[in-house]
Amino acid sequence: MSDRRTAILEAAATVIARRGVRGLRVEELAEEAGVSKALIYYHFDDRAGLLRRTLAFVNNRAERYTAEQEAADPSADPLRRLEQALLLELQDLPHVRENSTAWGELRASAVFETELRSELALASVIWIREVADQLGEVRPTAPESALVASAERLTALLEGLSARWLCGILPLPDARTAMREGIAVEVAHLAHLARHAAEPSTEDAPSRANLD
Repeated sequence: MSDRRTAILEAAATVIARRGVRGLRVEELAEEAGVSKALIYYHFDDRAGLLRRTLAFVNNRAERYTAEQEAADPSADPLRRLEQALLLELQDLPHVRENSTAWGELRASAVFETELRSELALASVIWIREVADQLGEVRPTAPESALVASAERLTALLEGLSARWLCGILPLPDARTAMREGIAVEVAHLAHLARHAAEPSTEDAPSRANLD
């Protein structure tokens, strides 16, 4: 990706976080990015294309700081890595606040901007899959369907907690505590399902009449 294209996407994330998708104006975007309006139209065919690429940019940026954290603490156990990955979205840092706010605005706008829905759905599926894989490292014997269901609940919880924190409804420490508790509940649930799956079915056990 060219430096100018990256600058435009960074500026788009900033403007969307500040004013929302409906408040995105090419003039303000050009000023924020330090480029001409013509260059924006050169790199992005239309508004829909710009929004799709910004969504992908915001998602990739979140993945980058998650990967950086994992690289910084490679010795962490699977549960700790899972907690770190999810709690990274609940940090009072400028780039995290901007990224989370922009993601929330783009997600909310998909109610009206239908062309964003497929991109948003794909990004969500990828995120859920990544969390399910991490849960699978914590509970390797849990059923695959249960891992995906738990990952969907955890990502939904994180989005809700992030939105409440960002708008001032929920203090950040409380949001992080609730996220940890949610992770603990899901991990315990997966452990219960794994134990249940390992137990022999009573239907398969020989009856006393057959033994006699």
